[in-house]
Amino acid sequence: MIGVLVSKATGKSLSSYLSEKVWAPFGMEQDASWLLGSSGHEISGCCVQASTRDMARFGQFILGGGMAGGKAVLPEDWIAKATTKQADIGAPGQGYGFQWWTNDDGSFAAQGIFGQGIFIDPKRKLVIATNGNWPMATGAAVDAQREAFYKSVQAAVDAETKS
Repeated sequence: MIGVLVSKATGKSLSSYLSEKVWAPFGMEQDASWLLGSSGHEISGCCVQASTRDMARFGQFILGGGMAGGKAVLPEDWIAKATTKQADIGAPGQGYGFQWWTNDDGSFAAQGIFGQGIFIDPKRKLVIATNGNWPMATGAAVDAQREAFYKSVQAAVDAETKS
């Protein structure tokens, strides 16, 4: 539904709008692709394929407050609202914002399938982009492994900053 609303409001496909407002101005190196649903519209809740480097750049775009090409792309308070728990998901310390999985420590993530994801920790100025080939799309076991990896990187950053 989000994608249909954005397309109607802008008069453009989601991919065209993203390319114009973020992808090109932020300097992404490669084209991305977006799967289409049976209606011919981009599946807006998922399904963007991009290089790992460009996923990391997108994380930097979000970490930097939604600025691309020296211009604000997002409303000033959108990132703060989007990355704050809006819905309880039944997991202690976690929630869901506007298209972002949230953590009570202020970090948040876009969690794709088969190992794709972007983790952002504003306190540490940390962006982690992951790509993978997991044996299953998602699930408790792979989600726990992904979370453990993020926490390990956070701990390594903390150890390095104490040195």
